Amino acid sequence: MHKLELLGHLESYLTERRKQRFKTVLAQRTKHFTVAVEDVYQLHNTSAVIRSCDVFGIQEVNIIEEVNRKRINREIAMGAQKWVDLNRYNTTKACIEDLRHKGYRIVATSPHADDSDLDAFDISSKACFFFGRETEGLSDAVVNGADVFLKIPMVGFTESLNISVSAAIILQQMTSRLRKSKISWQLTEDEIIDKKFDWIRKTLKDYYAIVERYNS
Repeated sequence: MHKLELLGHLESYLTERRKQRFKTVLAQRTKHFTVAVEDVYQLHNTSAVIRSCDVFGIQEVNIIEEVNRKRINREIAMGAQKWVDLNRYNTTKACIEDLRHKGYRIVATSPHADDSDLDAFDISSKACFFFGRETEGLSDAVVNGADVFLKIPMVGFTESLNISVSAAIILQQMTSRLRKSKISWQLTEDEIIDKKFDWIRKTLKDYYAIVERYNS
């Protein structure tokens, strides 16, 4: 009860518009799907993927930095990094192991795979979509460890898309199907409450002082 009372107190410092915005956005957030970006070289590509995740309601993004260390390009992410949770890993192996522990299928996105088109992909269980480096693509660790391959149908001379474009297409399609389904894809009540605390902390400059005064 104390936690909910504190949340209500903190929300009193927000505008009605901001409180409603948090409520509306959180109602559309999901952890049923997540994304992993593997050693992408161009910073703007990683940032653009994070922005797409925010736009389509994906709450968590997994960033593998085994080769290329990254910083988020704030201009391209346009603040999305504040609202999306970023999980960072030093190795692809560690990322895959953690995702499997959380119950995710490992989905390798590849234009050359013959396993599943977007329309045929099984959305019933949790899945993480892996996107690889701009030139090399996904590593052998992902390809060999994948539970399923996913491809975007293409009918032109070009056989591949930019990583951020591919991510946007896949996420739009999958989240649209998910929201039309009867699958329980939303965040839990506890996750929503925790996320409200997190977002309020990132919104209020005097967050910690307000909490300290409330608890004193």
